[in-house]
Amino acid sequence: MRLRALLENDALGLRLLGGDEELDRSVRGVMTTDLRDPSRYLTGGELVLTGLAWRRDAADSEPFVRILAGAGVAGLAAGEAELGDIPDDLVEACRHHRLPLFAVHETVAFATITEYVVRQVSGERAGDLAAVVDRHRRLMTSGPTGGGPEVVLDLLGSDLDLHAWVLSPTGRQIAGAGAPLPAAAGAELAGLHLAAVRSGRRAPHRATLGGTTYSLFPIRNNGRGGAVPPARDVRESALSDWLLAVEADASDWPAARLDLLQGVTQLIAVERDRRDAARTVRRRLAQEVLELVQAGAAPAEIAARLRVATPVLLPGLGTAPHWQVVVARVEWDADGGSGVPGGPVTQALLEEILVDPAVTGPDSADRIAVAHTGEEAIALVPLPAAPDGPDGTGDEPSDGGDEGPALHADALLAAVRAPLSAGLGDDGRLTLGVSASVHSAEGLRGALEEARHARRVAAARPGRVCAAGHHELASHVLLLPFVPDDVRRAFTARLLDPLREYDRRHRAELIPTLEAFLDCDGSWTRCAARLHLHVNTLRYRVGRIEQLTGRDLARLEDKLDFFLALRMS
Repeated sequence: MRLRALLENDALGLRLLGGDEELDRSVRGVMTTDLRDPSRYLTGGELVLTGLAWRRDAADSEPFVRILAGAGVAGLAAGEAELGDIPDDLVEACRHHRLPLFAVHETVAFATITEYVVRQVSGERAGDLAAVVDRHRRLMTSGPTGGGPEVVLDLLGSDLDLHAWVLSPTGRQIAGAGAPLPAAAGAELAGLHLAAVRSGRRAPHRATLGGTTYSLFPIRNNGRGGAVPPARDVRESALSDWLLAVEADASDWPAARLDLLQGVTQLIAVERDRRDAARTVRRRLAQEVLELVQAGAAPAEIAARLRVATPVLLPGLGTAPHWQVVVARVEWDADGGSGVPGGPVTQALLEEILVDPAVTGPDSADRIAVAHTGEEAIALVPLPAAPDGPDGTGDEPSDGGDEGPALHADALLAAVRAPLSAGLGDDGRLTLGVSASVHSAEGLRGALEEARHARRVAAARPGRVCAAGHHELASHVLLLPFVPDDVRRAFTARLLDPLREYDRRHRAELIPTLEAFLDCDGSWTRCAARLHLHVNTLRYRVGRIEQLTGRDLARLEDKLDFFLALRMS
């Protein structure tokens, strides 16, 4: 029960003297005492009743209240029968320690208050226990298509007045009762949760968004569903576990209430196992197709396997879909500086990334098949054929890669970049590459290589979460990831180190000037306007750049060398 419930019962005759901002504290018991130091009998969460017999003078109030606050009691109720009005020194001490203080009218016996609190607390505990039993029964008998997490969340709302949502590691809502959680709030809560897990803080984690307090409970993946093996590394488990977001502050909850919520997360984990098991078929199909493609199997054999996969991935589709390939890799920094590939978490993470963030529910990944090779996860994503092709069959691709239903690298990561960056911390990276869409088995091998090349382009970029698409492979940036590190360093040092050293000694800003000059295609007037310089000042700086490097920025070859050096630095 909450402290404010004491004021709602007129029969208790309680009057609040201070601490109205703390009335949402939970009361887990009641204790009557007139000892000057009752700490040995306090466990936290009690409403303490006292007749003030311990008080001899004003100096006694501060140590008594300090002991109660240190023990974590919920509030103090002082009787007026002994001294009449409650002394001001006790009111001030309670205000200082933020301890709610009630005055008990002389006509009200402490036994009346004790009986009321015990009855309320006992009733809530019995209700909690009955709710757990009912949840378990309904979940275990609901079958694959019934109940699920929504049953648990409905009961939390109806029985305990708790609003809660089940979220994926990226903040996508999987289940909820009542109003959905805004997508931006879900992503932010997921990011805060992942950061707290990575820091080693003990759950539940407390988060405040827009003045609302949430408590975040991890839903551990035990791997019994078979589709998502439990991660041994805490860094990977953080990125694969669901979480339960409860709109409440659990920091002052009694142990029984916390145990109840832990039981709820375990029940939801059972439901997740059930749903994860359904992914094994799609994963197996993706693995079989991938093995055929990598082995160079005949297109007819690959096409036959795709015909088997289509009804599973796109039930009810009348025509063969187009396909895209997405490749992802998670790496963790090692002591030697090289990246250590992530485990199966990459597979689960790619499945989550490919889900439309606007779609809620755990079944929204039914059209995603992801295989895992040990170092990377590879997704075979079906795209429905365009409704009206040139010949009316709908078999033509809906786009050349930039329109229609095809996946786009930047769009895939837009909604999940922030929470995933929090989960990857300072020692993890996620890189992702997306191919163009293909409409035949013959195109899958090229699409796979295209997605892998795009991922390498993404890996050459700074940042914890990076992606690249097939359209970038027609640019010079395709060449940069394949330049050996020692060649990169020598090339950029030869061109840029003289400028950096000059900037360091003279604060001349030659490097920013060079970047702006190239970005303005060598236009003196546009570059001077961008840098807020006189054209003569700009000409002086460019002349200094040419003098220090021995290059001529009027020549295309030298402009290109500077451009590549800046891109590789």
